Amino acid sequence: MCRRSKIRSSFAVQCATVCRDRVSLKVRKIKLLSLILISLAMALWLNLRSSTPSIPTVASSPPKTIRYFQRTLPQSIAHILLIPANSRFLVTPALSQKVATVEEFAQKHRAVAILNAGFFDPVNQKSTSYIVRQGKLVANPKENERLVNNPNLKPYLSQIFNRTEFRRYLCGQTISYSIALHSESPPAGCQLVDAIGAGPRLLPELTLVKEGFVDIANKRDALGSNQPNARTAVGITRDGSVVLVMVAQKPSAPANGVSLPALADLMKTLGADKAMNLDGGSSSSLYYNGKTFYGKVDLEGNSIKRPVKSVLLVQEN
Repeated sequence: MCRRSKIRSSFAVQCATVCRDRVSLKVRKIKLLSLILISLAMALWLNLRSSTPSIPTVASSPPKTIRYFQRTLPQSIAHILLIPANSRFLVTPALSQKVATVEEFAQKHRAVAILNAGFFDPVNQKSTSYIVRQGKLVANPKENERLVNNPNLKPYLSQIFNRTEFRRYLCGQTISYSIALHSESPPAGCQLVDAIGAGPRLLPELTLVKEGFVDIANKRDALGSNQPNARTAVGITRDGSVVLVMVAQKPSAPANGVSLPALADLMKTLGADKAMNLDGGSSSSLYYNGKTFYGKVDLEGNSIKRPVKSVLLVQEN
């Protein structure tokens, strides 16, 4: 009995050993197969990486923003805003029921910048310039009785009603700006969205006589065009950027400023190929980034803060 028991025990041990060896062999095969598969995958990935052309990284251009700067002139200081073409900013007119300061316009419209714009009668506070907003005529100088019934202006009314305007067009999906006479039609395929009149045109040529500001025979010069004064202007560069300019008198020299021919020269040096004069003198004022600059100063060198009827707004689109 003992011998049979020992034989059986020895056989069981041998069977267990054989099983362990078979399991160990299978584990080794699985590990080897795994290593082969990993190696193949690595080789395939390296091959794909080397054959795929690399895509160059393009640095995103910084967003276009407004640029403010000053230019010191012999008898004045020019405050200048450049609104880049195809930026997130729009330049549009605004009209107040009653005259208001540029700060009040800024608070009401939450504008980034404000520039005084159209002519008006300070007595009845009505516009003497055409103004169009969102395709709707909101100010018509023909409805200003003090203008229409002024006997001194009757010979010039046809010219007054056809003065230069700063315009915003919608051409398909593209916004563009232009400067044109009131009677001019929009370009083909374009719709007039906004417009504000003033004048005269400064560039490409000064049109004082054509727009009824100057009558040499009768010694009329409504704007004192050759005299230095505070002035306001808007221009458009070749690439479609808008230039807003307010030329302020120096407090130390309150009788100074720039003439209209000098203003035209300034706009040309700023890159404008189209430009027009806006209401100037005591109306000249510019608001930007929470600060206001006034153009006219009194004999003591203090800024004159005159409320105005209409402005150009610069707002984020």
